[in-house]
Amino acid sequence: MNTERNFFMNRIKSVKYAAKGFWILITSENSIIAQIIIAFLVTILGIIMNLSATEWMFQIFSIGLVLVAESLNTAIEKMADFIHPNYHKQIGRIKDISAGAAFFAAIFAVIIGLIIYLPKFI
Repeated sequence: MNTERNFFMNRIKSVKYAAKGFWILITSENSIIAQIIIAFLVTILGIIMNLSATEWMFQIFSIGLVLVAESLNTAIEKMADFIHPNYHKQIGRIKDISAGAAFFAAIFAVIIGLIIYLPKFI
């Protein structure tokens, strides 16, 4: 019985740490704040354009993909800066690759956005 209680208490602690990380991201990281503003704007546009359920699914998925990629990029950059605060060629390469992953997500989000919105304006 005690093992079950520990399991649930550990899950509650995990959610607490995740919520703390979420709050740090949305209140202090400029790249995340910028992405949230863009997400808000395209959500307003989606309401105005009366998106279908399928279009909403793709838009929400795209927003989530970009936010997750930006969040992981931020975490990798923070860890790299902690491990090696001074400029180092390999650390720079790691950070560039991490940023490239976030860029991939953004490119696909733009493509999905174009597929959804371009026909509505043509």
